[in-house]
Amino acid sequence: MKDYTNYKKKDSMKHLLIFIFLLFSTPIFSQQWIDDSNFNTKIHANDAFGDDETIITIVEFWVEFNKANAFPDWDKLEGVEYFRVDISKAPQAKKDYRVRMAPTIIIFKNGTKEDSFKASLDLECPVNLNELREAIEEVKRADKF
Repeated sequence: MKDYTNYKKKDSMKHLLIFIFLLFSTPIFSQQWIDDSNFNTKIHANDAFGDDETIITIVEFWVEFNKANAFPDWDKLEGVEYFRVDISKAPQAKKDYRVRMAPTIIIFKNGTKEDSFKASLDLECPVNLNELREAIEEVKRADKF
């Protein structure tokens, strides 16, 4: 009986270690989706409250039929919040920000629209990672003298 108990403990420990390994080996970042029900809340969630911290939020308007042209490097952006919006689930946000093509990427600073990149008729992603990083840095510097 004692051998069986030790075997069960070792087996349980293996399962625990495998679980911990899987937990920490999966990416920490996950794609966050928003729609009309939480769009404004998410965009304004981190507005700076009079301090010097600048909060940058990136929103990509996305559509299922053109998912191959979505911005591919969202997980490589650092120091920003990144959301995707399925335009079929956010008609009001689509209207408010005059989104005509997808993907359209909008940069918000402290909840205010600062810059945008809109796909043309070819429906390709209108910006690459380096261009988006440069635009983010420019938006961050815009209010510094």
